[in-house]
Amino acid sequence: MKFTDGFWQLRPGVTALYAAEAYDIRQTDDGVDGVALEITAPTQVIARRGDVLNRTTLTTTISSPIEGVIRVRIAHHIGGRWHGGFALPGAGERGTGAGVADAGAGTLTSGALTARIAPGAPWALSFEVDGVRVTGSGHKAQAFVRLGAEAAVEHGIVGNARAETGVPPERVFVHEQLDLGVGETVYGLGERFGPLVKNGQTIDVWNADGGTSSEQAYKNVPFYLSSRGYGVLVNDPGHVSFEVGSEAVERVQFSVPGEVLEYFVFAGPTPKDVLTRYTSLTGRAPVVPAWSYGPWLSTSFTTDYDEQTVTSFIEGMAERDIPLSVFHFDCFWMREFNWCDFEWDPRVFPDPDGMLRRLHDRGLKVSVWINPYIAQRSPLFAEAAAADYLVQRGDGSVWQWDLWQAGMGLVDFTNPAAVRWYQDKLRVLLAQGVDCFKTDFGERIPTDVVWHDGSDPARMHNLYAQLYNRAVHDVLVAERGEGDAVLFARSATAGGQTMPVHWGGDNTSTFPSMAESLRGGLSLAMSGFAHWSHDIGGFEGTPDPAVFKRWVAFGLLSSHSRFHGSDSYRVPWAFDDEAVDITRRFAQLKMRLMPYLFQVGIDAARTGAPIMRPMQLEFPDDPAVAYLDRQYLLGSELLVAPVFSETGEVEFYLPPGEWTSLLTGETVTGGGWRREVHGFDSLPLYARPGAVIPWGARDDRPDYDYHDGLALRVFPGGSGMRDVTVTAPDGASRDYSVDLSDVTG
Repeated sequence: MKFTDGFWQLRPGVTALYAAEAYDIRQTDDGVDGVALEITAPTQVIARRGDVLNRTTLTTTISSPIEGVIRVRIAHHIGGRWHGGFALPGAGERGTGAGVADAGAGTLTSGALTARIAPGAPWALSFEVDGVRVTGSGHKAQAFVRLGAEAAVEHGIVGNARAETGVPPERVFVHEQLDLGVGETVYGLGERFGPLVKNGQTIDVWNADGGTSSEQAYKNVPFYLSSRGYGVLVNDPGHVSFEVGSEAVERVQFSVPGEVLEYFVFAGPTPKDVLTRYTSLTGRAPVVPAWSYGPWLSTSFTTDYDEQTVTSFIEGMAERDIPLSVFHFDCFWMREFNWCDFEWDPRVFPDPDGMLRRLHDRGLKVSVWINPYIAQRSPLFAEAAAADYLVQRGDGSVWQWDLWQAGMGLVDFTNPAAVRWYQDKLRVLLAQGVDCFKTDFGERIPTDVVWHDGSDPARMHNLYAQLYNRAVHDVLVAERGEGDAVLFARSATAGGQTMPVHWGGDNTSTFPSMAESLRGGLSLAMSGFAHWSHDIGGFEGTPDPAVFKRWVAFGLLSSHSRFHGSDSYRVPWAFDDEAVDITRRFAQLKMRLMPYLFQVGIDAARTGAPIMRPMQLEFPDDPAVAYLDRQYLLGSELLVAPVFSETGEVEFYLPPGEWTSLLTGETVTGGGWRREVHGFDSLPLYARPGAVIPWGARDDRPDYDYHDGLALRVFPGGSGMRDVTVTAPDGASRDYSVDLSDVTG
């Protein structure tokens, strides 16, 4: 949210009181992390005794929950109501924080990270990584802001009503500004489909169902990662507004409504180090089952289908030697107007138990679509309403609307009994033979409601996705086991990475949408999410054969791969014979890569490094990669540059070194841009210099014994010994050593 009118003035109706000096610095115990520094910051320099009267102060508390992470809490009135932050599973018990404080020096150090507060005026709080200042909060950075009537109207705030802009009704805010250095670039803030580099953008962290072609996002994460070797999480699940060099162009500004703002700074020095610390605090993705990496084929959304249609699709894939791992039933597996009643539509699927058994006999897993809404026509609506399992309005009535489903109510996942009730419905399906769930929706969460546990409605808007996905993931873990639980989720916020997989939402069947989908996935990767997928071919509309074939190569070289559309099927023979050949080629390639990909997923659970990696994550010291958003690393060893054109023309960058095409064996020298032309059956797919790729013996399925017939494909450009670990789906792990010095082009 913007508060200023240029560099010198405030917008009409805005009053801002800025931290002017560190009046005193005390070492204390903050009651959460243990040792802390508490700074009293009056909003005017105290020159004489009388200046302390009628003076607003900000209280800034600095502590450390874990090594290499510093917590900063800015409060106007410390007794003011704060709706709380995110769950932080990695934080230590009270008093076990990693900070070492020195009030005299104004420092708190946690591992490689030091917060340094200068006594007196002007206000100056800096953050150092390994002794080098990376950012800080300076003059007019910390502020308590009040909006008058005129400013409230300008921002869409009228009384207690929320405008469509998503701006909350509160009229008081706390903001912080952290410096941006020359050439510094900012990444993350969730799955955002605009430019990968967030400099110059205004970003509202407010989950919305806006498709991939808008500034809105399904997965908003108030965390950003800087090219200067640090990260910042605003610890607030509610509405957080970021101005990334878009108001004060030398700073990142973030603001929250209310009396308190809390944020964390994470040390690098590398982007991977930042993500390791961030996911250590907020949680890491578990290992997902090997079968989930294989191709998923969907009924699509509004298409007509029954068991005969489904069987024809599955048999069509088998007849064409195209691997298939999961078959997904979208919304209409349930009867229209009944979503959700968790019952198979008997008019279309009269024998669901038999059908699921027949699908399992073909070696397939089964996914079904669900959402957290109960339509009033559903037999479950009255049951849930009577038990107070649905979110209510202030007058005690059930909150309902007709958008999406007629008269739908919203399951209140703050009510433990409602969670158990919802999970019991899923347990019936799991016992029947369903293997996993597509947890759709969860973004359009109202704020004019009352939650069972008294939660602040503004906080619950974004956090609802977490509770919804957690309820479903937990029941899968309970019924299927830790290593066999997987979702296909759309909405999320910070911490959502602990319940994979997430997909990119409603894109369109065009090359620009294919590119924006990739930008969203890379942005999400910089936000701590290890797994990500997207609708191959695009969701809205029907792709022409060129779009579909190019998207197939991209989709099957992504973390997870699903063929899904809105009103048309995505079986490859619906496009042309070449689409069939290309789907077979890249699906079989992914199956061969499974010993490599599965190990990358295991490493993600250990370190927080994503499977699909922006170039900036792997090559942080190469300034040429700062803005690249049309290529990525799949794991650390393979560079992928999807082709976003029918002609096959593609331009991409190879960092220095000797790179080898995985598809042709051609070796090229990096350190610059390349222009290539590829047929539909190809794309730039290069092994990194000195790469060692575990290569599987099977190309028909993702879950096999990777050690049986394993080959190590070793590529030139490296030196010395290289150790490689390969873990099979059953957990059997072996280490291999390779002498790269013996490898030549």
